[in-house]
Amino acid sequence: MKVIRYWLAVITFLGVLSMHTEVSAQCAMCTLNAENSVKNGNTQGKGLNNGILYLLAAPYLAVAGVGFLWYKKYRKKNVNLNMKDQKINLN
Repeated sequence: MKVIRYWLAVITFLGVLSMHTEVSAQCAMCTLNAENSVKNGNTQGKGLNNGILYLLAAPYLAVAGVGFLWYKKYRKKNVNLNMKDQKINLN
């Protein structure tokens, strides 16, 4: 069962990576400036788009890194706990 979940996760991850669309994440003022600069022949608008997308990716990568470290540290290990011999103190 674990192998099936693993491969399902891998296939889903690869599927998400293979489906992409071009996005432009800008405020109204930045969009206006970028469109005007592209119309005038400048390439600064494209650089602005790339910079915004780069800054957008940083928080997602940080959260993914923390999630991966959390998963590696706290994942369930095959430990045989025999607690029947110990008293439980609820104080």
